[in-house]
Amino acid sequence: MWISLFSLFTVSFLAATVLPAQSEFGLAGLLAAEAAPVWALVAVASLGNTLGSCVNWGLGRWIEHFRKRRWFPVSEAALDRASGWYQRWGKWSLLLSWAPVIGDPLTLAAGVLREPFLPFLVLVALAKTGRYLAVVAVTQGVLG
Repeated sequence: MWISLFSLFTVSFLAATVLPAQSEFGLAGLLAAEAAPVWALVAVASLGNTLGSCVNWGLGRWIEHFRKRRWFPVSEAALDRASGWYQRWGKWSLLLSWAPVIGDPLTLAAGVLREPFLPFLVLVALAKTGRYLAVVAVTQGVLG
């Protein structure tokens, strides 16, 4: 069980940072295998993905030091688009941090635009946990 939880944490963390990963498939697979209690799987996936987004926020705070690096996780165009969304909708746009394509750039933009950490953390944690609860609902509906 611990190896499954550690693996889920790792893939969830990476899915929110530089490396492309699909944590939803990992969670669905572990749910299907009944590798751990549902609450533990959701908690671990949410924690890993939220912490990965915190790395993006931190990168955003120091973006000028890293922006021109080849490994930088977000293109200039994606960052500009996310910054536009963020400036338009403010911190509430972080409720879309779960979304593919725009979610990670939004968390980076929050750091660039100096969103205070506590509101960032709360909104991102809600969004990420909500996504994993939806995965559980779909998976349990299909399997149950």
